Amino acid sequence: MNIGYARVSTAEQNLTLQTDALEAAGCERVFVETASGAQRDRPELERALDFMRPGDTLVVWKLDRLARSMRQLIDTVELLHSKGMGFLSMTEAIDTTTAGGMLVFHIFGALAQFERAIIRERTRAGLDAARARGRKGGRRPKLSQSDIRDARALLRDPEVSVAEVAKRLNVSPATLYRHLPGGRAGAV
Repeated sequence: MNIGYARVSTAEQNLTLQTDALEAAGCERVFVETASGAQRDRPELERALDFMRPGDTLVVWKLDRLARSMRQLIDTVELLHSKGMGFLSMTEAIDTTTAGGMLVFHIFGALAQFERAIIRERTRAGLDAARARGRKGGRRPKLSQSDIRDARALLRDPEVSVAEVAKRLNVSPATLYRHLPGGRAGAV
């Protein structure tokens, strides 16, 4: 049995193109959803996967309707495969129920893995080069040593609250507490 899954990101988008194509492809049941592809929690996709039985095929109009990232796509198709189910993307003509479709899908997976490895290598090389030039990564501290000295001096006065000091330094009380472990007691 072919089971369709159609998704749009916003309520303003129209599902008609996808649902018409899925019905024309012989999908006996179509699950529709309005959700961002980046969301992991997609209830209608879960319902479609729960509804499916071994031998069924999940059909989507286009790959990006099923997953936002290559990793998410590969994970979903591998889950289907482990349950004896197929996957068909109409636009890209990828059908994992055929040997050729599985080959194309595995090539996609290998390319995605290669891309992740290259990105990791570039990131590591960039961080190493920056470190060699004396640069440290991360965000600059919100408060300078001078600000911390001022905050300690202000907090010695019991009439001045932590919130007032934070406001004066243009930071949140949580930021002030992070820089002054122990809060008012750490200021003394």
